Formats: sequence, C-alpha cells, structure tokens
Amino acid sequence: MEEMTEQVLVINEAVAIPLSELEFRYSTSGGPGGQHANRSATRVTLLFDVVHSPSLTEVMRARLRQTLGSRLDGAGVLAIAVQDSRSQHQNRQLALVRLQRLLANGLRTPKQRHKTKPGRGAVERRLAAKKRRSQAKAARRQDREYP
Repeated sequence: MEEMTEQVLVINEAVAIPLSELEFRYSTSGGPGGQHANRSATRVTLLFDVVHSPSLTEVMRARLRQTLGSRLDGAGVLAIAVQDSRSQHQNRQLALVRLQRLLANGLRTPKQRHKTKPGRGAVERRLAAKKRRSQAKAARRQDREYP
C-alpha cells in the first residue's frame, strides 16, 4: 500500500514524490494530557505544494485541484495534521500514509459511464400506466352540455 524508500514517497507506479518537496511542522497536541502533552511537540502538520510540485505533470495537478479542491488552501498547498499518537515519529509516518492515500485516490481516473437504456418491459409498463392515467382523465371529460 504505502511504500517509502529512504528519500522518496511512492504514490503509484507513475508518481514518486521526493521527501524534500514535503514540509513538516511540529507543534503540541491539543486537548488534555498533562505534562507530556503540554511540553512535547508531537503533533505533525505535513504540507505539500500540489500546484508547484515538479513531481506532478500538469494533468495530474489539474486532477488533484479538482478532486482535492476543498482540502487545498488558496495557494494550492495540501495540509495534513496528525495528532493520533503520543509519538512524533508515529504521527509523521501516519501523515505520510494519509498523504499517499489522498494523492493515490485523487489521481485515480474515474471509470467512464456507459449509457444504458431502460429495458423493453420497463418501457411497456410506463406506457401502459400512461395510457391508464389518460383514459381515467378522459372519462372525467365526457361531453357535457353547458347551458
């Protein structure tokens, strides 16, 4: 699933992002936790500049802008914050895994939709229902003589 060599994060067979393109920021986690949480910078925020990344082609950038648009900031930077673990190292690994999954899913091309027609039975049932409704309404409109 997530493959990472020493200096490269592999997204799929076509894309590998050097770790030098990623920016990590560390801060203290929120919530209760006492001395450890107050003093340790275990929360990891991973920043990846989708718009200016040389590892992505223009087509890939456009697809990611479309699929991840709500997750990108105004400058086209994707931010992933992780504070699941008490360990900075584990949170860093989790952030890399989440980035890999987000990009892999965002780069996946959607399957082409094949147009389908309703079956003959469905068409016949629809037409029969229309005919019944038409006849019911016609029965209410019988010729009346108006004074």
